[in-house]
Amino acid sequence: MSDETGNTGTADINDGIYFAPLLPWQQSLWSQLTERVLQQQSLPHALLAAGMQGMGKRAFVWRLVAWLLCRSRDSHPIGACGTCESCQWLRSGTHPSLQVLPLVSMPISAEHADNKEKSNSTAKDKKSSKTASNSALKTKIDDIRALQPFIYQGGQGMRICVLDHAEKMTIAAANALLKTLEEPQAQVHLFLISDTPAQLLPTIKSRVQQLALQTIEPAIAVDYVTGELGHTINREAVSTSAIQQLIQLANGAPLAAIALAQAPWYSKRALWLTTWQALRSGKRSSIAASDYWQNQLNIAEFIQLSELMLLDMRRVCLGLSELQKDVNLSALLETYQPTDNGLEAFANSLQQTKIALQQNVQEKFAYDKLMQELAYL
Repeated sequence: MSDETGNTGTADINDGIYFAPLLPWQQSLWSQLTERVLQQQSLPHALLAAGMQGMGKRAFVWRLVAWLLCRSRDSHPIGACGTCESCQWLRSGTHPSLQVLPLVSMPISAEHADNKEKSNSTAKDKKSSKTASNSALKTKIDDIRALQPFIYQGGQGMRICVLDHAEKMTIAAANALLKTLEEPQAQVHLFLISDTPAQLLPTIKSRVQQLALQTIEPAIAVDYVTGELGHTINREAVSTSAIQQLIQLANGAPLAAIALAQAPWYSKRALWLTTWQALRSGKRSSIAASDYWQNQLNIAEFIQLSELMLLDMRRVCLGLSELQKDVNLSALLETYQPTDNGLEAFANSLQQTKIALQQNVQEKFAYDKLMQELAYL
């Protein structure tokens, strides 16, 4: 999942996310919000958890939702009890006081998720599955209208609506949501979650209060990532500088840094540079390179790897220091630097390949073409 433990995280979405340990950098905000509730002060009607993937915003929201609904929250200030009737409803995905849009964002049991994935893979081909997945994340006007009875029913105690991927709401849905935001109902709380808040309508953003989730102290991030990785990456000992590099590459998001370290392509960055040099010098054919890499990574992973390498190459070509200190990129580029046009052309090829894969182009053909393009970089 990428940000659920933090939609880039280290765990699958499941009912345990409601009761997961609080992430270290979220403790201050958690205390502020929970103390406010325990002191009988109401929370803002609508809250926005926004920012890049990998900082734990979804983990925080689901944990807070569970605590707010928990029947024993007064005696469990650090998180929902996990045993009361409300917590059991959450575990089963049938809580009467919680509505989630889109429905696929509702935390469910791991077993249910596995069965759903198997069903999807056998019932649909790749193309239709991707289309269905993208469509499932979009919130439409009818979805917002269907919330109205739940929001305006009155006299039913606390009710919570979670709108995940809020930036994917259609314009009509966003405008329909405005009415709810402009007419707060007692004991109704709305949580909006967005990976790209810049895509939200300004009128939506002006009517919600953003949660302060984006500031993460570097030392806390380093300690957390080090603890989670256990001082090793791909069974090799890792230094503090390597951890800091991961965090920098992940734009400061600890969960994204962990996912990056565990990505199968991260350890192949130096190999990518060796392949590029061999292709450029004519020491290796693009077909031979393609055949080799097809046994190393799937095409999506190779594209991720290439995008990172391209980003750092652009930095060095602009006179900036490289983000990756462990692959000697600067030394390599001292003897030869790609042109701006070459870098742009290869970046476009990567994007075109992504589109082609959505249209069911075979991975071998996509790999062959990328290696041809890489040879001319």
